[in-house]
Amino acid sequence: MSFLKEIERRRTFGIISHPDAGKTTLTEKLLLFGGAIQEAGAVKSNKIKKGATSDFMEIERQRGISVATSVLAFEYNGIKINILDTPGHKDFAEDTFRTLTAVDSVIVVIDVAKGVEEQTEKLVEVCRMRNIPMIVFINKLDREGKDAFDLLDEVEQKLGLTVTPMSFPIGMGYDFKGIYNLWEKNVNLFSGDSRKNIEETIEISDLASKKLTKLIGEAAADLLREEIELVEGIYPKFDKTDYLNGNLQPVFFGSALNNFGVRELLDCFVDIAPKPRPKQSEERLVKPDEEKFSGFVFKIHANMDPNHRNRLAFVKIVSGTFERNKPYLHVRHNKKVKFSSPNAFFAEKKEIVDISYPGDIVGLQDTGTFKIGDTLTEGEILNYKGVPSFSPEHFRYINNADPMKSKQLYKGIDQLMDEGVAQLFTLDLNGRKVIGTVGALQYEVIQYRLEHEYGAKCTYENLNVHKACWVEPADKNNEEFKEFLRVKQRFLAKDKQNQLVFLADSMFSLQMTQQKYPSIKFHLTSEYS
Repeated sequence: MSFLKEIERRRTFGIISHPDAGKTTLTEKLLLFGGAIQEAGAVKSNKIKKGATSDFMEIERQRGISVATSVLAFEYNGIKINILDTPGHKDFAEDTFRTLTAVDSVIVVIDVAKGVEEQTEKLVEVCRMRNIPMIVFINKLDREGKDAFDLLDEVEQKLGLTVTPMSFPIGMGYDFKGIYNLWEKNVNLFSGDSRKNIEETIEISDLASKKLTKLIGEAAADLLREEIELVEGIYPKFDKTDYLNGNLQPVFFGSALNNFGVRELLDCFVDIAPKPRPKQSEERLVKPDEEKFSGFVFKIHANMDPNHRNRLAFVKIVSGTFERNKPYLHVRHNKKVKFSSPNAFFAEKKEIVDISYPGDIVGLQDTGTFKIGDTLTEGEILNYKGVPSFSPEHFRYINNADPMKSKQLYKGIDQLMDEGVAQLFTLDLNGRKVIGTVGALQYEVIQYRLEHEYGAKCTYENLNVHKACWVEPADKNNEEFKEFLRVKQRFLAKDKQNQLVFLADSMFSLQMTQQKYPSIKFHLTSEYS
């Protein structure tokens, strides 16, 4: 197959939502349709049930939540689909934000009973900033929930989206009878049997036909006719260009757990979702059909296989083809590197690939040479933008609980920070290590992984810090900056990249510092240049 055809048939997307909206369950069902797995797993922690394919870390299985983005690939109707299943929990939002730099489109999952939740709002805002095309999937229709029109209004108002329903529920909860598919003009009847791979689909091109009344009963048929008339009157018609530009969001209804409405979503997704898109680098816009390879690291995962202590760097291919054993330029180090065993993913199952195309995600064995945001090319100096570190919300001193294992502790911290699990700051005053995280749950994850993957134990000590701000002086030699360094010495630290950080202990203190030193800029993300 030609290079251009390979690009055409790729779809790389992320699934985002608030925790518990059914994101990982939806991923499982999509894999089931792709024939990638034989039996879908459940996320809820239950020893008897099969675990979800995308939740493969031990702590994920115990907690029943996703704590790291996982990559899954499968083929469906001749299309190569790459899914990035992201953590929904706000404590792991940074992993999700970074993953959004590597996707070409997104599916947003919303719980029918809870509607739009806080974390969904934050993630959708990031997608809107980047004009990422979005499809909305309203999940758990077999449970009692909000009215379909109320949900559509909520999505429009809270998320600032312009929606167009592509399917519509017939009833809800106990009265749920099925879905009318506006995209394919058919009715899909709900039997409530999750073991059936595909529900019964009956084509109905004319809603006025008696066939509909026979299928779902007179009252339900009359109500559906009214609702569809309303839908067609209120909402804009689907326009692919508007969707691809991020100006229109198709909405599907279904129940991922019961495998219902998932096929419709997948069929439409394959039809309308974007193929690999151009990406902006600091130097120029890079197009996927360029001959020369380029790609960037958006995630690092330490200990994919705890027996071998190996680290994998996840690389999104932007242009050209990535070939095994071919030397590529590591732009930051300005040196050539080659890889004998690049991996394609299926959660923790990996297979070595000889050639990968734009849109694909490859895993490269890493001995510590990569950090998040690094670029690989065939020689051109390119730096892809948009993989920032955000200012953490929580700060704690980290202490070594076992002096005999200090080497393991520092190695573990070093590797986990490279992975982007949290951020490490070293105080200028006394060299003490401070760990900053987006959410408190990350401290547990770090402690758990240090002990189980590195054999090191740590304890934490609270530290009163409101925000970490990266410091950008107008001139390092001017008196104002020198005074700032002297006066604020207790609150200064260096991050892992040796950038200067001001640890403000309150909002008031930060505002006063900004007023007192007007020539110094304080940034809440590390990528301010």
